[in-house]
Amino acid sequence: MQVPQSVPGANSTVSLTVPPGARYLSTMYSLRVEAEFAAAHSLTHFHGKCERLHGHNYRVRAWARGSSLGEGGMLLDFGILKSALREVVGIFDHSYLNDESAFAGDPSAERIARLVFERLEAKLSEAGADSSLLNAVEVYETPTSMARWERDGSALR
Repeated sequence: MQVPQSVPGANSTVSLTVPPGARYLSTMYSLRVEAEFAAAHSLTHFHGKCERLHGHNYRVRAWARGSSLGEGGMLLDFGILKSALREVVGIFDHSYLNDESAFAGDPSAERIARLVFERLEAKLSEAGADSSLLNAVEVYETPTSMARWERDGSALR
């Protein structure tokens, strides 16, 4: 079956071939693991109460995403992802986050999410897992306040 798709700004129509009986053009599997750590920080370039020393019980969620399953019918072994995440965030537990040079004096949830993503990606590679499946890392400072770092092209719009 041909499905015509208009391309904004183009003078033509693109046709996509959809296999008979297909319900979706593409499918993706997602999985998530989480870990927690408690740490203190201050945001030295922020003007408000968060520039003072304070702490959080952080919750960190790591997301993997892919279109095909590997051996055993799994996208990625939960145990490998969870172990790697715990190892990465474990170094922050009961620490003063401003001591981490990667945060440049401002360990915001956004910077924490990016650093955890980058270190988790490296840990997955070291473990022999497909690190390209790592899709996003979310860092919660509170149950209602979260920052997310995502691989390019995966952001929800």
